[in-house]
Amino acid sequence: MRLLCRLLAGAAVVAAAGCATIAPPKPWERGDLAKPAMQIDPDRLETKIQQHVYTSKEAATGGYGVGGGGCGCN
Repeated sequence: MRLLCRLLAGAAVVAAAGCATIAPPKPWERGDLAKPAMQIDPDRLETKIQQHVYTSKEAATGGYGVGGGGCGCN
């Protein structure tokens, strides 16, 4: 039982060490990270339209900052 606990603790330490960032991106790598394809939502208009349709269909008041009913007549 002790050996199992030690193995689990060792595995947790190794897993946590694997998640650590070694160094920030270099200046020449930042250009690649700033490209629109690397963004969470590369097409902001499409994302905004999808959020509007979602809030209209769900009849959510206050969801994504848009109020209104399910009819779409915000």
